[in-house]
Amino acid sequence: MSARLQGRTALVTGSTGGIGEAVARALAAEGAHVVVSGRDTARGEKVVASIAERGGQATFVQADLADGLPAVTALAAAAHRLAGGPLDILVNNAAMLIEPRPTAEVEEDLIDRALAVNIKAAFLLTGLVAPAMAERGSGAVINMGSINGLFGLGGSALYSTTKAAVHSLTKSWADEYGPSGVRVNTVAPGPTFTDKIAAMADYLAPMIAAIPSRRPSTPEEVAAAVVFLAGDDAANIHGATLSVDGGRAAV
Repeated sequence: MSARLQGRTALVTGSTGGIGEAVARALAAEGAHVVVSGRDTARGEKVVASIAERGGQATFVQADLADGLPAVTALAAAAHRLAGGPLDILVNNAAMLIEPRPTAEVEEDLIDRALAVNIKAAFLLTGLVAPAMAERGSGAVINMGSINGLFGLGGSALYSTTKAAVHSLTKSWADEYGPSGVRVNTVAPGPTFTDKIAAMADYLAPMIAAIPSRRPSTPEEVAAAVVFLAGDDAANIHGATLSVDGGRAAV
């Protein structure tokens, strides 16, 4: 373990698997006390145990962010209690990964849930966490965007819309909270090798073939970008989008 984030506290939503789990592990490896959050208690406690086995500090708080303001408020309160005050780092990672389908085949309840988890939860949670950071004069908010939010992709209208909104929120929050010492930035992964992505291999194959690196990213590579934006090396980076996509968004 190194100590770039020693003594700092972090909340990572949706961190019981995939990219979120890798982010929680990476932040803890740098010395942060991480609040792991997700819907599944057994999976969350497994992540906490694996962090502890590596000498890190982590605590699990169960939350289903699709449940709106009550769930988000309870999560923020628990995180602040565990942190003993304002959080140092908030990673808005929780999101629904929506299987590609034609717009006409997207059901209304799926739209409502995607908007609730991918946009509304991050909006509400940041509104509860960032003001305390601003009052203290420091903090970092990292939103998990996507290259889907940067360009058009047929069959991905709903998911792309939610991620484009996340990118827009980053810019607005950078302007709102930056003057008070809170840095807000986005990490935008391209195809990343997780269990969920593996199930979409056929759909993603043409995109991966067009990536300059000719391969998906790993969750650990995405997590490294989050650690960078959370730390002091990114002290004057505000409102930026850091793509971890093998060059896909650039070509």
